[in-house]
Amino acid sequence: MVNFETKEADIGFTHEDFEALLDKYDYHFSPGDIVPGTVFSIEPRGALIDIGAKTAAYLPIQEMSINRVEAADEVLQSNETREFFILTDENEDGQLTLSIRRIEYMRAWERVRQLQNEDATVRSDVFATNRGGALVRIEGLRGFIPGSHISTRKPKEDLVGEALPLKFLEVDEERNRLVLSHRRALVERKMNGLQVGEVVIGAVRGLKPYGAFIDIGGVSGLLHISEISHDHIDTPNTVLNVNDEIKVMIIDLDAERGRISLSTKQLEPEPGDMVKNPDIVFEKAEEMAERYRQQLLKAAEAEAAAAAGEDVGVTEEEEEEAYTEEEDPALAVAE
Repeated sequence: MVNFETKEADIGFTHEDFEALLDKYDYHFSPGDIVPGTVFSIEPRGALIDIGAKTAAYLPIQEMSINRVEAADEVLQSNETREFFILTDENEDGQLTLSIRRIEYMRAWERVRQLQNEDATVRSDVFATNRGGALVRIEGLRGFIPGSHISTRKPKEDLVGEALPLKFLEVDEERNRLVLSHRRALVERKMNGLQVGEVVIGAVRGLKPYGAFIDIGGVSGLLHISEISHDHIDTPNTVLNVNDEIKVMIIDLDAERGRISLSTKQLEPEPGDMVKNPDIVFEKAEEMAERYRQQLLKAAEAEAAAAAGEDVGVTEEEEEEAYTEEEDPALAVAE
């Protein structure tokens, strides 16, 4: 048998009882939570925020924005209500520390990931440079442009304050890495007006053992040593000189990597003309390029026909016989 014991209700309600009741119904706040709050008081180096806890939470000035803040009233107004991130647990006075910067930081990474997925081009001012490249801000996040991805003849130091079009190379929130490319943005924009098989005029801007870099309308394309001539060449400088103006044909456009591949080899009327008589190559460049485009067209048509099963060398009877053999393995073995 279960015994129920009945007690008389206590008439008195002590201060300790009241504190216990508050604790029982108090909200539980944990670091990492995002909570609504109202600005209670703005102070010189921070603000007190009412989030429903027993003690007003504190928002330091350095946590008010992803950008640098000199005074709290640049960001907050008295009695303003907004979201806050709980940065640390209660201190010995029972006070929580809050952050707006952390919320902006998380949402900024979400936004740049979206921009990267859309393969968007963004613009940003260079605010500093170093030995490795240039620094910009994207959605408030600090981004880095490697020197190899800065496409300009200006010294890097002169880029400070200049707005550059940029494409995303790496977006890694865990490693806090945001890497961008100026060169890829320029090449993509230039590529919109270029086609494989097109002849363009460019200037030799650099020679390397593996090829020559050709400036075509402000972007750089690579004329690989294997694409200079059908004849063997030991080094590009046996055929080309820096600042030479030449005609080249575009043989590949790689927008994803921001690369333009060029050729003079495909423009040679006779193998070795780039070595023996480059003038004839440039004179007949458009004619040879047209031949190249026709070859590409025929190859594309043949590939499409093969994909569709349109082998013109097979008659209907031969095709039917082939299907029969495929359907009857015994017949194929017997024959």
